[in-house]
Amino acid sequence: MSERRTVALVTLGCARNEVDSEELAGRLAADGWELVEEAADADVAVVNTCGFVEAAKKDSVDALLEANDLKDHGRTQAVVAVGCMAERYGKELAEALPEADGVLGFDDYAHISDRLQTILSGGIHASHTPRDRRKLLPISPAERQGAAEVALPGHAQAEAAPEDLPAPEDLPAGVAPASGPRAPLRRRLGSSPVASVKLASGCDRRCSFCAIPSFRGSFISRRPSDVLGETRWLAEQGVKEIMLVSENNTSYGKDLGDIRLLETLLPELAAVDGIERIRVSYLQPAEMRPGLIDVLTSTEKVAPYFDLSFQHSAPSVLRAMRRFGDTDRFLELLDRIRAKAPQAGVRSNFIVGFPGETEDDLAELERFLGAARLDAIGVFGYSDEEGTEAATYEDKVDPDEVAERLAHISRLAEELTAQRAEERLGDVVEVMVEESGDAHVAEDTDGADEGAGSLVGRAAHQAPETDGQTLLTVSGTGPVPAVGQLVTAKVVATEGVDLVAEVLEQGELPAGGACSEEAGR
Repeated sequence: MSERRTVALVTLGCARNEVDSEELAGRLAADGWELVEEAADADVAVVNTCGFVEAAKKDSVDALLEANDLKDHGRTQAVVAVGCMAERYGKELAEALPEADGVLGFDDYAHISDRLQTILSGGIHASHTPRDRRKLLPISPAERQGAAEVALPGHAQAEAAPEDLPAPEDLPAGVAPASGPRAPLRRRLGSSPVASVKLASGCDRRCSFCAIPSFRGSFISRRPSDVLGETRWLAEQGVKEIMLVSENNTSYGKDLGDIRLLETLLPELAAVDGIERIRVSYLQPAEMRPGLIDVLTSTEKVAPYFDLSFQHSAPSVLRAMRRFGDTDRFLELLDRIRAKAPQAGVRSNFIVGFPGETEDDLAELERFLGAARLDAIGVFGYSDEEGTEAATYEDKVDPDEVAERLAHISRLAEELTAQRAEERLGDVVEVMVEESGDAHVAEDTDGADEGAGSLVGRAAHQAPETDGQTLLTVSGTGPVPAVGQLVTAKVVATEGVDLVAEVLEQGELPAGGACSEEAGR
């Protein structure tokens, strides 16, 4: 009998990293490793790092140091760094952080079991040497699918029986089935009814502040058959909502010969048995198409949700960022969306203190935020990222001024998103129940307890982790919904960006059973 080997995966950063961790878990489980939840219970702690901004990199280093401390008083014998920070810095990270017993890049993922066994046995695996991953694929998107195999975390497929594959008639029009038996090489690390699915990897945009393309590579789409197959597999695992993730979902299909492939794929995903809701993240405003807006606002089970990467709204700042648009064009885009789905959810991120940003530019951003009625707003203060064009710019804003602008816009964002939540008072929403809780119990007008319990979930305009949540109250006469159930509820109060909503019984539903967030479909 082989010796027991245990491993824990600690994941930091975005939903894309979560998918990558589950692929690593699938590879390790297939090779006999036992997956455990806590690093203290593992022989090897694998930390999937984030390398996006300074705060995320600090969190990654802290997680590696914390895992290393376990070696003094726990089962843990080795700590290994993987993920974006490891890919981006490789040997440099290894030299700066000798507490990490290994620093592995994306090219090591296919051999993760062997790499960990070597390290666990006291051997040394040479730390990853960073390289510009944009150069690994052809410049022309049309030539990428047939190019030599390149490591693409979150895209891996395992051998499977033909009956596990999507049937040819279930594939989007014009898409050929996979050439061989394929299934997702993935192992779920939690029991949430929500899971992310990678639609693509990499990015062809050249935003002057962003280093991601250099270590994630050029844009390459996953085959629709693989996305469908993974969605079906997740549904069999009990997943009820999937979120499609990549660096830029609006580019999906351009390397497969059809830039409108997402519009075709979404209805096919919505038809997968067991899936109740589909959410699309990471949309580029400059690439939004009328047809994509139509599908996102009119397809049953597809959330009318728009994660739009605006970053700023002052034209001069956007040009310096190598981006497109301005306040009025962005507001016109939002008007087109809300004309189709008045209750559509919209979130975005913004950078303040970008080199050359003036007080007038900041005022222009405030004008946009005041008119945009966004549901969730992320605000970041600019800092140089090595290897980016913006790091070479002159006319840098003083760091103290960046901090002041960050605090000011963050306060404004908090006020505006709370106001947007209040606009939803009285709305009837569909909420995916994600966990049980006891924070809210329905009360009558005398303050007496009417409730049998309460639950935490998210409405269609709320994505996991980033956009707030909905606290559900359940009357004493009604059944308590189960985790993973999609329920209809009426918004009765707000707490910042969070909603408080009462679960409606069948007789309380609006005429025709339609929710107000379905209006316009």
